[in-house]
Amino acid sequence: MKWQLKNNTKVLPQSLISVWKQIGISPILGKILYNRGLSNKQDIEIFLNPSLKHLPPLEVWPELLDAAKYLSQKISKGAKLAIWGDYDVDGITSTALLTDFFRQKNISVLTYIPSRSEGYGLNEPGLKKLQEQGINIVLTVDCGISQCQEAAFAKSCNLELIITDHHTPPAQLPEAKFILNPKLINSAYTDLAGVGVAFLFAAALNRFLPGPKLDIRYYLDLVALGTIADVVELSWVNRILTKNGLLVLANSQRPGIIALKEKSGLSEKKKLGSGDIGFILGPRLNACGRLKTANPALRLLLETDINEARKIANELESLNTQRRQVEEEILKQACLQAKNIYPTPGLVLFAPNWHEGVIGIVASKIVQEFYRPCIILTEDNGFLKGSGRSIPEIDLYAILNKTAHLLESFGGHKMAAGLKLKKENFPSFQKQFQEIISQTYGDKFTPTIYLDALINFNALTPSLIKELEMLQPFGPGNPRPLFLSPLLEVKAQNFFGMDDSHISFYLKDTSSNLNLEGKIWHQGHKYKNINFINKKVRLAFSPRLNNYRDLLSVTLQIEEILEVQ
Repeated sequence: MKWQLKNNTKVLPQSLISVWKQIGISPILGKILYNRGLSNKQDIEIFLNPSLKHLPPLEVWPELLDAAKYLSQKISKGAKLAIWGDYDVDGITSTALLTDFFRQKNISVLTYIPSRSEGYGLNEPGLKKLQEQGINIVLTVDCGISQCQEAAFAKSCNLELIITDHHTPPAQLPEAKFILNPKLINSAYTDLAGVGVAFLFAAALNRFLPGPKLDIRYYLDLVALGTIADVVELSWVNRILTKNGLLVLANSQRPGIIALKEKSGLSEKKKLGSGDIGFILGPRLNACGRLKTANPALRLLLETDINEARKIANELESLNTQRRQVEEEILKQACLQAKNIYPTPGLVLFAPNWHEGVIGIVASKIVQEFYRPCIILTEDNGFLKGSGRSIPEIDLYAILNKTAHLLESFGGHKMAAGLKLKKENFPSFQKQFQEIISQTYGDKFTPTIYLDALINFNALTPSLIKELEMLQPFGPGNPRPLFLSPLLEVKAQNFFGMDDSHISFYLKDTSSNLNLEGKIWHQGHKYKNINFINKKVRLAFSPRLNNYRDLLSVTLQIEEILEVQ
């Protein structure tokens, strides 16, 4: 593990410090913003207070308005619409958002989210079924951008296709009446998640459909859920949508959200952050789609009766427990495979019985453990289907594009992708995957941890930590601040949790003569045989507030032990 202080400039311009004073923020927060490229007063104020008024107008995306106008006209002439979604949180929230929007407009729509066994995106049997149900127009959300064959089949069934997606477009686009993908236009909307595209489309439809205009801010809770869960870049537009969406989510009157928060143990009054979605709400919504079908999660988000919503939330909780058990077993097996071939530049792992619904999570954890791009494959109907995750240095989509001749299909983006290939192509694919990485990026990769500032214990006040929360939501492009500690004395250590997987330390900062508790999670196995007591350590950490019995205290969440003396 390497570490580096961001923009380690000892002398900052006086004009910059004056800007911080004018805005009323601390030098520590000011330097973090400076590290993230924010030095202009207006840019800082918008970042800290990202009001919806700062969203670009819909007019910057003319096709969006054209598609909304066209669809509104077709619906008013009696066309029947189906919304085709995806089984992850982004796809589920996108489907729920537009379904509820049309419901509020008194427009009946069908929804179709394929099961895992059907595969991602459009499929011919599902399209045929919609045709038989009298559907005229299929509107995709979070899928469809790379499905030329399925689009052609839809046309042969006299189904008009409107594709809304956010994944990387291939060289050849499918034939559709409209394709709305922010990556096809040059605007600030480029990084939208699928649910972000659905939200803007609802805003555009709101202009053209007859009847009273809806307050679409109501749907920002779904936008926050889908955007954060899909781990897209929290750039300008996504930050505005998710920051406001978290406020709506915290006070949501949606029965399904209320029931989900209750079952997840989230207090009704809790101010929600990105971690609450990424680690608590998101996995519960994802669980049913990973193991079976996403329909229970969709029903939960659309449910209008709180008692029914609570029943569905109980079902999702049970499925999430099952998902964790399946995931843990596959992770053990995948780790053994990875150790046998490490250190190769890329890891392609396969077992015929691995559950397709959790292999993406497993791939992420293998990447964390070995710091290599990883693809996990399982067998499905005579083919191998898989999910891949990458590291910042390596563009996974570009690598798959170079191996496209060995694949039946693939899609995704730089950091995550899905793929399908014939069993007989597995050896060649595994070999070429590793060779392309080696030739393009090299053979050795070492993670670098970037730190915002060196900070002593006497600066870690509750007011500072509350101020740092102004940076929420955290995610790609806006990580939670990490600090470098001075050398600290370890006065006590204790392993805890199942299999001693976590460690707590009692730490003394001799420069300020203050003591604080620090915890490092899920790394107990790395330090099992090390006694740190009376040694000095340098840490990468983020400070947290602990509110126990209404008493505030500061604790350290330790990301990494960087140095031991």
